[in-house]
Amino acid sequence: MEQHRTRPARYGRYGPRRDSPAGPAKPPLPSQAGRAAGGGATRSARPARVPEGRPGSPPAVRRLPNPRLTGLGSVLFCGLTMLVLGLLTEALFGASQTVYGVLFPPVCALTALWVREGDLLVAPVVVPIAFAVGLVPLADEGGGGTGDRLMGMVTGLATQAGWLYGGTLVAGLIVLVRRTRRVRAANRRTARNRPARP
Repeated sequence: MEQHRTRPARYGRYGPRRDSPAGPAKPPLPSQAGRAAGGGATRSARPARVPEGRPGSPPAVRRLPNPRLTGLGSVLFCGLTMLVLGLLTEALFGASQTVYGVLFPPVCALTALWVREGDLLVAPVVVPIAFAVGLVPLADEGGGGTGDRLMGMVTGLATQAGWLYGGTLVAGLIVLVRRTRRVRAANRRTARNRPARP
């Protein structure tokens, strides 16, 4: 049998003892001193790193523009928009009143959606006037004076009456829905604030 070599008494399990003549033990590392003082394994304080793939907060959802126009603002918006569309139709589509009529209902819808709640009834009144304003660049039957242009406007209003009534109806329906929702919300608030009867 092999004889096990015995270590000298001055050596411990992990090196020379403090009181051994071989020399003092090496000072403990800071991590070892922290573990000895805390009674357990501790880690140096480091700021926690958030993984890049985990979103910290949900991104802000981009909303569609939702301005609130006053009565005068809705008049200016709808009238100027239809006038610009009339000029573009004359320049790009040869004064086609059909193209102009197709562009009218979307403008009516935007006017009814963007007008503020206090001026909802303005939208159905404004849109037919704006249709006539935008029809001015397209109404030029004889290429002459004011009389010919007026006759062209009357003809345009008669031939494009379907788009005129359709756009006005769209604006009226949107205003009616918004008005109904507003009345219901006001009734709910009134019922909520009403004191309960004993």
